[in-house]
Amino acid sequence: MSAAPPVAARLLRVTGVVQGVGFRPFVHRLAMRHALVGWVRNVAGAVEIHVEGDVEEIRTFHRELSAEAPVVSQIDAVAIVHAVPTGSCEFRIVASADADGNRPITADLSCCAECEAELFDPANRRYEHPFITCTSCGPRYTIIRSLPYDRERTSMAAFQRCERCESEYLDPANRRHHAETVACPECGPSVWLTDNSGAERSRGSAAIRDAAARLRSGDIVAIRGIGGFHLACDATDDVTVRRLRERKRRDARPFAIMVRTLGDARSVSVVSVEEARLLGGAERPVVLLRRDEESPIAPSVSPGLDRIGVMLAYTPLHHLLLEAVGRPLVMTSGNLTDEPIAIGNAEALRRLRDIANLFLLHDREILAGVDDSVARVVDGAPLLLRRARGYVPRAVRLPVASPRPLIAVGAHLKNTFTLVRGDVAHVSSHIGNLDSVESLAHFHDSLARYTDLFRIAPEVAVRDLHPGYLSTRVAEELGLSRTIVVQHHHAHIAAVAAEHGVTTRVVGLAFDGTGFGDDGSIWGAETLVADLNGYRRAAHLRSVPLPGGDLAVREPWRSALGYLSLDPASADAFALAFRDVADRDRATAERQIERRLNAPHASSLGRLFDAAAAVLGLRARCSYEGQAPMELESLAGSALAEPLSFPVRETDGCLVLDPIPLLSALGELRQRGEDLAILAARFHESVASASAEVALAVADGFGLDTVVLAGGSFQNARLLSSVRTRLEARRLRVLVPRQFSPNDGAISFGQAAVAASVLARGD
Repeated sequence: MSAAPPVAARLLRVTGVVQGVGFRPFVHRLAMRHALVGWVRNVAGAVEIHVEGDVEEIRTFHRELSAEAPVVSQIDAVAIVHAVPTGSCEFRIVASADADGNRPITADLSCCAECEAELFDPANRRYEHPFITCTSCGPRYTIIRSLPYDRERTSMAAFQRCERCESEYLDPANRRHHAETVACPECGPSVWLTDNSGAERSRGSAAIRDAAARLRSGDIVAIRGIGGFHLACDATDDVTVRRLRERKRRDARPFAIMVRTLGDARSVSVVSVEEARLLGGAERPVVLLRRDEESPIAPSVSPGLDRIGVMLAYTPLHHLLLEAVGRPLVMTSGNLTDEPIAIGNAEALRRLRDIANLFLLHDREILAGVDDSVARVVDGAPLLLRRARGYVPRAVRLPVASPRPLIAVGAHLKNTFTLVRGDVAHVSSHIGNLDSVESLAHFHDSLARYTDLFRIAPEVAVRDLHPGYLSTRVAEELGLSRTIVVQHHHAHIAAVAAEHGVTTRVVGLAFDGTGFGDDGSIWGAETLVADLNGYRRAAHLRSVPLPGGDLAVREPWRSALGYLSLDPASADAFALAFRDVADRDRATAERQIERRLNAPHASSLGRLFDAAAAVLGLRARCSYEGQAPMELESLAGSALAEPLSFPVRETDGCLVLDPIPLLSALGELRQRGEDLAILAARFHESVASASAEVALAVADGFGLDTVVLAGGSFQNARLLSSVRTRLEARRLRVLVPRQFSPNDGAISFGQAAVAASVLARGD
């Protein structure tokens, strides 16, 4: 009789996104498959596994752990050491333990296909239950109070599991095994409908049906979701959409819409294979899609633009509501424009009662406000425009570890912050523009939540060079032992280089609206030779006065006037820019330029786009930042076009792009009757061609082979694609943002990368 094989034991520690994604039940099933005994538990941001059994089965278990992990998980590392057998006779999921160290947290997950099928199955006990979830889906970050991730440390602690839910929770064969959000109509959260005074109108499924009926009849409904409230209305009713704009004080900035299925998305827009993949992923961002010519979507959803922002339903409540309404819905953030999103029932009734007619509420508390993420597809790959729900709070690795914990406070616009310990960066959700007391409070609340969840006590603050940014004041008021200052465009380039793991010198094109330069002027179209430790300005757009300062952002004619002041002989070509401008206003702006009063000089690509729109007669005034550039991109579409003259001159060892000949040519051609769309396309190609030639010259001069594209202007798909294509055709390596937006939402990560490298060098 042969002896029994010896029992081996191993302890595995798995780090990454491994909590809140069904990882422990997965480990349980895998251990059972290989006849292993032991236990698995959450420990802070990791999972610890003790297995005992045949050594070959343990080796296979170790191999399959990474190969078969849940698709929504992310394994960064698996450490394995020998352990002592305990003689256990079963494999168990045991109570979680707390610990120090990095603590990854799972982002909120969209409703999975299995739960969606049960939601609409009359034979299922969770039929029409608006909070159906399993280990593969549902809220995570927005309901977590603290780690480790267990129900008692979430807002689901208020709901005691019923007997049947408890049975599913304990059953290793059930996909709700250890699903901390598991609930049903008997024991879970509930939904109800009120008027805008808070008086209840209906509850449960009746509330959803009533809300749907009112949406079809033209009402505006505030809906509590995962990360906050949406304001919803019928997206096919132009009158209702314009009413929402008026009440929300959002004149023209595009709204997002929500549809239930991919088929519904295709009925209102053109959807590519990659766009379909992005729409249907677990993150469910708003995706910018080309409007279908027969689209029923109201023109006022995205006025003047060829694209609409579309997202698929990502919660069971959304699915039920959209199924009942039977048409697309506008789904825009539940706030007044530029305020933080409302998350609490009482708060929403107070802040949104003048906008919404009705409120669809629920009693699962939201512990963190998170907006919807926004993305588009460029050259077949996703480009994030706003990193929020579905992506936050995924940790991102820095290429250089910081020897001290730090907080990078980001920029003034599209603000985020970044907390760093070692080589792990925790980047906040989109906070928005720091223009109000409410936004500043949102920043501080979010920072307090991050420092508590991730247990990081920063010792170093990192801020922008601009002395007037509110984020600069925040950094100074933190009172930390050291503050590091990082120039805005250096941070842009560092953000992209760092996410690609690049620490060597690159040529960086940082194109945006404005950023404070180290010479005291406003920069915004910069070619830098940079690494994480420093930079040199190698080229830039010609600097021009902006009469009225920040007012030029909303009035593109002012940018055109600034350029004209440098070449008055071009007055006839610029005539269309001023045809709707009062003589008094123009005269005042001219005096500002002449006397150098409130007319700061800027080398801004964003303002060049504005000037081009004005010179073409497209737009003299904007109702939101970036409106003119977005409309120019929409006009240009994919039309073939040849670039116009955009000369480059060398001044004091720096290349300077002079756009005045380009603007003059655009104005003259438009006045001769040239098609506006073709001229918009020629403008894009002119900028792309000149930018690529400058990048090539700088790369050749410094012996570099890598170019980074960063800054808000590269949200423009045509510009990004054209510059990239031209550079790659010359065999340069081109890095573009992937994990973050090109815009100022990435600034804090870039600041953190620079500061970490500076501290690591001992500077």
